[in-house]
This record gives sequence, C-alpha cells and structure tokens, in this order.
Amino acid sequence: MLTMPDSEDRKNDAPKRPPLRVGFLISGSGRTLHDLLDDVDNGLIDLDVRLVLASTPNASGLQHAEFRGIPAEVLERTGFLDGGDYSRAIFGLCRDNDVQIVVMAGFSVHLMIPEDFQHRVISSHPALAPAFTDRTLYGRRIHEAVLARGVKVSGCTIFFVDQSHNRGPVILQKAVPVSVDDTVEHLESRILYEERLALREALQLLAEDRIRVEGRRVRTVPSASGTLQA
Repeated sequence: MLTMPDSEDRKNDAPKRPPLRVGFLISGSGRTLHDLLDDVDNGLIDLDVRLVLASTPNASGLQHAEFRGIPAEVLERTGFLDGGDYSRAIFGLCRDNDVQIVVMAGFSVHLMIPEDFQHRVISSHPALAPAFTDRTLYGRRIHEAVLARGVKVSGCTIFFVDQSHNRGPVILQKAVPVSVDDTVEHLESRILYEERLALREALQLLAEDRIRVEGRRVRTVPSASGTLQA
C-alpha cells in the first residue's frame, strides 16, 4: 500500500535555503558582530559573514573577525578624496565578497548608498524613529534626550539605510517603557537588549526572503517565496 509523506516529512525534505551573505561595517568594539556570531553558533539565525570592514585600525571588533577567520579590512575615511570615493570603495569590497546585506553596526561614517545596494543596507537606532534622530544625537545622548523630554515609551528601530539620517524605511521596532525614575544607564541597558533581538529578527526575516519594501513601507510576508537576489 502506497503511503503519502505527512506535512512534517515534506517540510524536512524541502531544500534548505543558503545562509544570508552578510558584511559588517564597524567602528568600535564590534559588540553587535560578536552577539550575532554567537547567535549563528547557537542556530538562532542563518548568516554567512563574508566580510568585516572597520573605519579605523583601532576598532577592537576586528579581533572577532580574526578569531573566526572572517576576511577583514580597514578603510579610513582620511585615505579618500571625498565621501563618494570612500563609499564606492566600501561597496566595491562588498561586491567582491558577494555580500547580499550590509549591516552598519556602530559604523560612524556617513555613506552614500549606491543604486544596487538600495534596501540592502540596514542599521539600528536606539529610539523609536523618526523620534530622536537629530544628527546631534548619538550614543547615550539619545537616551539623555529621551529622559529630558519625559516620553513614556522609547525603544529601538531597525531600518534600511538611505541618504537620510536614521530615517530610512523601518523594518521593525521594539518598544521599551520609560519610567519616571529611569537613569540613562538603566534605559540604555534595556534598549540594548531589545536592539539585539530586533536586529537578529530582522536579519532572519531577510534570510528567509520575507521582507518587501513598498515605497516607505516595509511589509513582512508570511513565508518565503524565492531566494533573496544579490
């Protein structure tokens, strides 16, 4: 008697999607890179880190790449005529390493995103964009501004980087309540935790080809419908 495989068998027999090919841009400790590499080891996200680029040789996060045998480069802004040349060099290396998605993980230099990398560069902001995205606000200054303004909710935003400042299409956001007796340190700690989870979630959605950009809106589809094209 012929028996048909159940749905779980068919699921297990389905071809596995290759990991998302990612390049990281860093300027400091590379904490985000370290955390996501741990997530890869623990089977929580499907990434293939192809390249780590640092804006300074003093970026200690380069050690994470060296330890894992990941190709790493240092490109300092001062070595280029202008921001356009610098951006072209950055994305040229990303192309050479077959990178699908670029993660700006604390990268402190403004880049010009080329046409072929539109909606392929992501970053995070430790507040609910477009709130508190002024160019003068960065690091702890963001949380100081949140507390000074007296808002009741802050959080983090994962977004596609475009030519604006921290105001590209929003992939997802996580809210974090703000209490009246919060300190910068306590608020920053809670948001950093959510930021790590949010970035991991966004990258996994991209790895599963579940993100669609429609103008300024980002839609998450229920299931993958093809491979993410480079």
